[in-house]
Amino acid sequence: MKRETIDELARRHGIGETRPSPEKDAVTVSTETKIRILEALDVDLDAPDQPGGPLAGQTTATSETLPPSYLPPFLAKTRVWGVTLEPYALRSSRNWGIGDFQDLCDIARVFGPLGADFIGLTPLHAPFLADPDRCSPYEPSSRQRLNPLYIAVDRVPGYRADPERERRAADLRETAHVDYVGVAGLKLEALRDIWTGWTSENSGLSARQEFETFILREGTPLHLHALFEALSFTLSARGLGAGWHAWPKSFKNPESPDVTAFAETHADEIRFHMWLQWLAHDQLDTASRAANAAGMRIGLYLDLAVGEALDGAATWGERDLYVSTATVGSPPDPFAADGQDWHLAAFQPAAIASGDPSPYRRMVTAAMRYAGAIRIDHAAALRRLFLVPLDQKPDGGAYVDYPEKDLLAILADTSAHHECLVIGEDLGVLPDGLQDDLTAARILSYRILSYERTDDGFKPGEDYPALSLACISTHDHQTFAGWWRGADIATRADHGILPPDITQAHREARAVERKDLARALNAAGIAQPARLPPGSASDHELTGIVVDAHRFIARTASALAAVRLADMTGETEPTNVPGTSDGYPNWKPKLSVTLEALPESPLLVAISTAMQEERPRSRA
Repeated sequence: MKRETIDELARRHGIGETRPSPEKDAVTVSTETKIRILEALDVDLDAPDQPGGPLAGQTTATSETLPPSYLPPFLAKTRVWGVTLEPYALRSSRNWGIGDFQDLCDIARVFGPLGADFIGLTPLHAPFLADPDRCSPYEPSSRQRLNPLYIAVDRVPGYRADPERERRAADLRETAHVDYVGVAGLKLEALRDIWTGWTSENSGLSARQEFETFILREGTPLHLHALFEALSFTLSARGLGAGWHAWPKSFKNPESPDVTAFAETHADEIRFHMWLQWLAHDQLDTASRAANAAGMRIGLYLDLAVGEALDGAATWGERDLYVSTATVGSPPDPFAADGQDWHLAAFQPAAIASGDPSPYRRMVTAAMRYAGAIRIDHAAALRRLFLVPLDQKPDGGAYVDYPEKDLLAILADTSAHHECLVIGEDLGVLPDGLQDDLTAARILSYRILSYERTDDGFKPGEDYPALSLACISTHDHQTFAGWWRGADIATRADHGILPPDITQAHREARAVERKDLARALNAAGIAQPARLPPGSASDHELTGIVVDAHRFIARTASALAAVRLADMTGETEPTNVPGTSDGYPNWKPKLSVTLEALPESPLLVAISTAMQEERPRSRA
């Protein structure tokens, strides 16, 4: 096929002509890359005269045409604050080695009286239950389903205490890192026992009716998810893997005769996995209500991952909705010279907003039904994604456009229906005008303190947009104390992520950043010690500046300010170290303080007091 024809097809289907380079120059996307991406988009290259893709004839969204997402009326008159955390990291005297939905209820009762208006959580998406160590919440098996490991087993009707299980649960509580294999084994064993009694005894007519109503409401997608889980456990036990890419061909298609036969002989197991989803739904709904009952006007704030695992339940059950031969990543840039491949499956641009309800609407609804706010990870995906063909390096990828207007319209409509505000993680390389579009659509910007800098230093608080969330750090960062000490730089060096010369440059830059931040705090009228704490300062020596930094974000113009629980408990072990896999226990470290001891934690008291002083809860 002629290059001119390939170029025309690529334009019709929203494939970018160029991509960035580490030198910040635009690199022309090769014809080979265009062909690979077109194939990933299911374009028939033998029919070059076919109509254009879903974006043919569309123009970039403009503020005049964008419907606004929901914004709580009280935010027009007041600024609020809340706490963000990793739910699995919660310790309590009763959980089974992993934070659970009951812990969320209890932590709401801690922070509600302190004036917090929301609890922000990393994604609660369904993982690979048959392979619990695949624990990244940002590489889920399905974004439309919940994580059953968060079920509080001791709160499930029909649970009966068992001394041996209680002993195992106590052992799991004592580990420094979540033992996902141990937790999954214990919880699923207990839940299967409860299920046996639930199906054979009178579990209550009301509960049975609610379960059947849930199954009816969720329909075929729920059944396919449960079928995947049953198959995943069965085939994994045979050594064939939990993900469908490793399965025999006859099990890779949900409509194959072998899968149909399996479903008929494993009906009870399939219903068990639907029941787990119902329990998770019920307990998350209870946690949401507990947050509101504690006085939180926003309540739970849930995170949406940018994609799903290539071999998970979502891509197995609804394969036509996903790009199958390319993955989501990012192009080479000054901070990642080789680019990144996130190994995530993306929705097909032609399918994402199509159907009634569309895949995108189903996904956001799955979170909004429980939440007062959602955060969209990698908000640039509303307009484009960088797709990397399988078996290619990121420099062989290209940007592909998505129907931004349609996606923003879905967010506006769904958020209004559920009265749920929307936050967009608008960091990194963004397409021109996207932040303006997000503002016009009343989607809050995501502002991290260390990123809010110019050549003159840190931005003053009044320069933060009103429609934004301000925070010190996220799950991908060290705590503020760790940042001050340069622990993030040391960690990257220890894991060989960056070479020594860049590491040294970063250390020198951090010394400047510390001084710049001190000046910003002084300019904001926040008192500083006569001598700046050194980079080697102890936790005690850093207490003052940790609290002052939080006071600074509380004084910003941002409607929302978020405080990481890890900052309040002085954690030294990072949650996640981007760029590592087996070399660091990502998504496993627990908090060092139990839920019951939180109210007496001196740093928590000091930070929450500062937040209340700067953002007093007003009912006006």
